[in-house]
Amino acid sequence: MDNGYWVKFKVHRVSENEHTPHGIKYSLTLHDKYNRRIVGYDNAHGIKPKRKKYSGMRLVWDHKHDCSTVIPYEFEDAFQLMDDFWNDVNVIIIQRGS
Repeated sequence: MDNGYWVKFKVHRVSENEHTPHGIKYSLTLHDKYNRRIVGYDNAHGIKPKRKKYSGMRLVWDHKHDCSTVIPYEFEDAFQLMDDFWNDVNVIIIQRGS
């Protein structure tokens, strides 16, 4: 891609379970020319969402890495995942002046 940006996709089917109810294990990442991950969507590990008053903790597996921040991601389907990822890629490249 322009200015040395590159993407990496790792996607495969898995048995549906509580962590991957959609049956897809995935990692979609955007890297800069220095191989630093800029943004990534994956479900490789669980994260604890921010606590809300009087709510139980629930591990979320689908999430987004945005530089050093990890936030839950609501997986709808593969099409929406790809759309969200490429929208982020386009915004980041435009913001960074590529």
